[in-house]
Amino acid sequence: MHYLDYAATSAIRPECVVTAVRDFLGEVGATPGRGGHALSLEAGRTALRCRRSLSRVLGLGGDPGRIVFMLNATHALNTALWGTLQERDAVVVTAYDHNAVLRPAHQLARVRSVDVRMVAGAPDGSVDLDEVSRLVEGARLLVVNHVSNVLGTRLPLEEMACRAREAGALVLVDAAQSAGHFPPTWAENSADLIAFTGHKGLLGPQGIGGLWIREGLEVEPLLRGGTGGNSALRDMPPFYPDRLEAGTQNGPGMAGLCAGCDYLLERGVESLHEQELELKRRLREGVAAISGVTVRSPPGPDGVGIVTVTAKNLDAASLAMRLEREWGVLVRVGLHCAPEAHRLLGTLDTGAIRFSLGWASTTEDVDRAIEGLDALVSPPTVPVRS
Repeated sequence: MHYLDYAATSAIRPECVVTAVRDFLGEVGATPGRGGHALSLEAGRTALRCRRSLSRVLGLGGDPGRIVFMLNATHALNTALWGTLQERDAVVVTAYDHNAVLRPAHQLARVRSVDVRMVAGAPDGSVDLDEVSRLVEGARLLVVNHVSNVLGTRLPLEEMACRAREAGALVLVDAAQSAGHFPPTWAENSADLIAFTGHKGLLGPQGIGGLWIREGLEVEPLLRGGTGGNSALRDMPPFYPDRLEAGTQNGPGMAGLCAGCDYLLERGVESLHEQELELKRRLREGVAAISGVTVRSPPGPDGVGIVTVTAKNLDAASLAMRLEREWGVLVRVGLHCAPEAHRLLGTLDTGAIRFSLGWASTTEDVDRAIEGLDALVSPPTVPVRS
């Protein structure tokens, strides 16, 4: 098996992550904040260790309690959008955004008359910063998809955040595809809110993610319920993380995510990212040389290990199925929950195949993908009789 779908999930994880989940279930098993006994206290320590490790990987200072655990980036983005946008506010999104942003923004437009403004984008993954400046004027919030899950390109977060701050707008970063991939230098100075998931670049299990909220910024809870304390209050507690952490939290997920973050810190985020980009260069050059294949991901050293392609005479779904069945190469096919990005590429009606690399990808995986794609797309050579 040659797994090349890390942008969906890091299905291949470091052994320490698997061990951490197993050990938590076998030796702790309790829930943080749900009791004063030894097991609940140890679960609470696991949660704190995870918040601290996340702070280091993401480059966030201050109170680790400003990192609130959630199910995934979708949960975090919904919490941020619904918790900051009020009646007739304006929000600026981009054509690169995932449906985790586009769909709640659409619903907010219907329910709260929120003015949704979209930065146009381009097939090369760029944005017009002057357009960003125009659209953020008078807006409450700018959402930045840090890395496109279709193109693999990195948006100019720092410059976009600067334009937003000049206009008095908050900045929400969708870090689903960037958390764990870039050295921790981008986050705290460029964002007011950061949504992330644990099961992609952070190497944790599914069902755990979170939202970081800058000190001094208040977010209305999306969910309300028990927090393990302050139970006499009719409202959610005013302090973080309890304010946004309603209900039983994912203790095994925290343990696994903490182990994933610690692994990244030990191996070095920058070192792993350089390895990933070198494999991306090899993959992109290899598939670009195949007749009948169009590479949709722009060239360049920035971004993450995503290479998205289409084939001239084969539909994406059939090609992906044959890559798995005949060549053992696992990829993601379709619109990748990002319809506007595919509209930019002209692939809204056809979809595309996305190869995505991760921490455990090898040159063997890459070469197998190139070989398989070439064999399936290139027409067979018919011998000419003399």
